[in-house]
Amino acid sequence: MLKEKTTSTYQLKITLRGSKPPVWRRFIVPDSITLPKLHQVIQIVMGWTDTHLHEFIAGSVSYGVPDPEWPSGSRNEARVKVNQLLNKEKEKFFYLYDFGDGWQHVIKLEKIVIGDKASSKPKCLAGKRACPPEDCGGIYGYYQFLEAIKDPDHPKHENMIKWLGGDINPDFFDIDEVNETLSSLK
Repeated sequence: MLKEKTTSTYQLKITLRGSKPPVWRRFIVPDSITLPKLHQVIQIVMGWTDTHLHEFIAGSVSYGVPDPEWPSGSRNEARVKVNQLLNKEKEKFFYLYDFGDGWQHVIKLEKIVIGDKASSKPKCLAGKRACPPEDCGGIYGYYQFLEAIKDPDHPKHENMIKWLGGDINPDFFDIDEVNETLSSLK
């Protein structure tokens, strides 16, 4: 008799380092999700646009997409699964997005669900605050940006609003929109 493979779901929490108050998301993924798929999920739950390079860092090892023109020492992430990097609750690793702006994220394994209640589909469970806009200069640039757009008398106010293409509410997070986008992931 063949033994059925047990499925597990990981409840992860990703937090944007340096954000105060914190920008974070709590979401579930299959424990066997590959790093490229996890990257897609992170882009959606955080609100990034996937227009920059990224890497995962677990311990002293980094994983990314190999680029022969830009050798980095990162291992190829293609076949690496999350359960190879995390297998106990409270363990964590890091995700770096946009090497220029340097958006650093901490990914923590909060909970492991085994068996029947396990889900094979990524889903966002909670989150707080809007993701910063792309190319605003990293976490410090983001806070300078917020300062400028909040103050109509700030010398950069009009330029920042124009650059952004409108206003931003840094406290707004739309979980329904995130989950709708996640549901279309293949």
